[in-house]
Amino acid sequence: MAECDAAPQTLAAACEFAQDVRKSRFLARAAPVADPAEALAFVERAADRGATHNCWAYRIGAQYRFSDDGEPGGTAGRPILQAIEGQGLDRVAVVVTRWFGGIKLGAGGLARAYGGCAAECLRRAPKVPLIALARFALACPFAELALLKSRLRELDAQIESESFGAEGAELTLALPERRTEALQRLLADLSRGRAAARRLDAAVD
Repeated sequence: MAECDAAPQTLAAACEFAQDVRKSRFLARAAPVADPAEALAFVERAADRGATHNCWAYRIGAQYRFSDDGEPGGTAGRPILQAIEGQGLDRVAVVVTRWFGGIKLGAGGLARAYGGCAAECLRRAPKVPLIALARFALACPFAELALLKSRLRELDAQIESESFGAEGAELTLALPERRTEALQRLLADLSRGRAAARRLDAAVD
C-alpha cells in the first residue's frame, strides 16, 4: 500500500533533534497535540526567546498553521509543515529553533535546513496509529449508571465530564469512531429504547 494511503499516525511522545548547518544551530521539537490551542501552547513552551528564530507548524485534521518567525517567506514554516505531511502525521506540532551562526544560507538552504531538521526529528520519533474519536452527550438514570460505566469501558470509552441531577447523571464521553453504533445499541438496551446519545462533534467521512 502506498504511504499516502496508510492510516494516519501521530507521535507517541514529544521528541527533539538538533543539527548544525553552516555554523547555525537548529533544534527541532515535536509533540502530539489534540487541538489548535494545545498546539499553540506547545509552540510557546518550546520556543527559546533568546534564539534568532522560532519557526513552527502544526496540522490537526484539516486545520493547519505555520510561521516563519522573521525568516524569508516560505523558507521555514511551510517546509516544517511539509515534513509533517510527508510522513503521514496528524495532530502534531513542530517548533524548529535557530541560533544564527553568521553565515547566510539563502532561501533554498533555509528551506532544506528547517524542513530537514523537522523531518529527521519526526522520522526518529515513536509513532502510534491515530484513532478517530467521536464525542457524545447522554443522560443515564442512577439505577443504570454503574452498569453503563462498566459497559463503556468495554467500548474503550473515556468519560470526559459527569454531572448529577435529580433524575440521574449527564455524561460527556469520547470513544473510537468505530464504536459509535455499539454505543447506541448499548443505550437502547439499557433504557429499553428510551435513551440515545447525542453526538457533539461532526462525523468524519
